[in-house]
Amino acid sequence: MNELGVLSPDTSAHRKARGAFFTPPAVSKFLAEWAIRSDADRVLEPSCGEAAFLLAASAQLDELRARGPLFSAPLGNNPQLVGSEIHTPSAQTARKLLTEAKSPALIREEDFFEVPPAREFDAVLGNPPFVRYQNFVGAARTKGLRAALAAGVNLSGLSSSWAPFLIHSTRFLKPNGRLGMVLPAELLSVHYAGPVRRFLLERFASLRIVVFERLIFKDALENVVLLMAEGTGGCDNIEVMQVQDAEDLPPGNSTSVHSRTFRDDRWVATLVKPDAWAAFTAVGDSSLCERLKNWGSTYLGAVTGENNYFCLSDAQVAEAGLSERDLVKVSPPGSRHLRTLEFGAKYWDHLRSEGRRCWLFYPATSGLSSAAEKYIAAGESRSVHKGYKCRTRNTWWRVPLVPKPDLFLTYMDQERPRLVTNGAETFHLNSLYGVRLNHGRKKIGCRLLPLASLNTVSLLGAEVHGRSYGGGLLKLEPREADRIPLPSLMKIIACQDSLEAIRPQVAYALERGNLSKAVSLIDGILWTEDPATKRLLDLLRQAREFLFQRRSIRSRGSPDA
Repeated sequence: MNELGVLSPDTSAHRKARGAFFTPPAVSKFLAEWAIRSDADRVLEPSCGEAAFLLAASAQLDELRARGPLFSAPLGNNPQLVGSEIHTPSAQTARKLLTEAKSPALIREEDFFEVPPAREFDAVLGNPPFVRYQNFVGAARTKGLRAALAAGVNLSGLSSSWAPFLIHSTRFLKPNGRLGMVLPAELLSVHYAGPVRRFLLERFASLRIVVFERLIFKDALENVVLLMAEGTGGCDNIEVMQVQDAEDLPPGNSTSVHSRTFRDDRWVATLVKPDAWAAFTAVGDSSLCERLKNWGSTYLGAVTGENNYFCLSDAQVAEAGLSERDLVKVSPPGSRHLRTLEFGAKYWDHLRSEGRRCWLFYPATSGLSSAAEKYIAAGESRSVHKGYKCRTRNTWWRVPLVPKPDLFLTYMDQERPRLVTNGAETFHLNSLYGVRLNHGRKKIGCRLLPLASLNTVSLLGAEVHGRSYGGGLLKLEPREADRIPLPSLMKIIACQDSLEAIRPQVAYALERGNLSKAVSLIDGILWTEDPATKRLLDLLRQAREFLFQRRSIRSRGSPDA
């Protein structure tokens, strides 16, 4: 309300701020038909907004009653349809719409996190508010995390609002009740949702995920999935249904699904069609491929604690009067400069000439030069030594270096992770991973692994094992990077001459940003182009493109999308 007590318009900006994105009727109808199986079923819609699910539930109950007696138990004095809503204008609109539909649903204005759970509903249906962790703060966050912890789920501080809301909702279900929720697709992959995924597998006897190939919310650039969970006792697999959009949803009791068992705690494989997944696992588990961990060890670069102080350009080195005895060569902070197959000495010199910070301040611990002493004093005058990483070192200005890697690996990227040969033999910072190749693999791996990694199987593996972050970035933790399937040593040796011959064409395609051309060239060498293999490669390309496009959608919205 405004200062005159008049209800203010509920604008798109207001709805986004509180994470309210109203559900398409086809979705609420689909979940209501699946979840409500008796004309006596009691239904709860938490955060009901304008009662999309309660309206669909009323219609489904009317349909069931019209089919004849179901010998259902009496309801007693408890309301059959209940909605919970904290936003007064939405609650008022919900009541109006339900009255017009002649529905007896009860709308309660309340903070759902403050409602004591009671296992008395046969179905809980809803679309939880989606507020990212940056804005999910204060009392709301405290209440949400406390409610999740009461259910035995310890969520991280990076959790968005939907996660505790989902957990709390399950505590209102009867033991054999059914939960139908519209959730962001990050349920399937992000790290903070790991405890949610484990909880769902342990809590319910059956889980089904509906995946959409297109966006279904016009006012939100966010991929969503439908979660359909029922029963009690735990399960070890998930049924998956894939449809184009909300209008393509089949009747709620449809069986057009496939089952998927997961090897780890991430569910991103639900986004890959069964035939493509079968092809991916068959190739990845064959002698044609090895995991990155078989090629070498992956590790994070050096942590300076203050890149602006420790990383220097030629001009800054000259201004401080430092000499090479006070410095070591480093790949500049960030990873945008690593767009080629090799980071060579000439390219490092080129970056220096452009003013990039290619030097790391790293003087000897004894016999400091006078220039180094002055630079250290200048750092202390700027309180650099008081930063957490610096003050916890024995010698604050001595950055703990890690070994020079054979390869660089970008671990947060819009398009793909990039393996790049460290031909300049520089150290690297924590904006990159390093890869030290195993004995017997160094020579061929340094030369050909970055080239051979540009294939469809490896690119799909990065999407499957990586995590989609805000802005559509793909991020890999070291253990996730270790699982990426790469051509095996045996395969690369067999294709060595052909790979060397195609190298200039691949480099040319990459220089012009034509990744698909580069991948097509490598695929043509690594994987035999007989009709059967070509069909499988087409499936894998489509799967990778689908995952890539879903992730990229998030980069087209607002900065916090």
